[in-house]
Amino acid sequence: MLSFGDLAIGERIVVRYRLAQDQPGEKFSDALGVVQEITQDSISVQTRSDVVVIARSNITHAKRVPPPPPRRRPRV
Repeated sequence: MLSFGDLAIGERIVVRYRLAQDQPGEKFSDALGVVQEITQDSISVQTRSDVVVIARSNITHAKRVPPPPPRRRPRV
């Protein structure tokens, strides 16, 4: 797993994390985006739609990812 000590603001990552455990069974989600903030307790990732704040204790996997591919030209 990625060490958050080596991570810099502005890097693109994907994070898998546990959702609230108020239901039976483990539920997970992924956040793909740019690191906005890293604290001792959480990490903030700017996704396409929103900033996601994830508690570090809920993170199961994280890794750097390459930049997104260029957008295609719209079809005419």
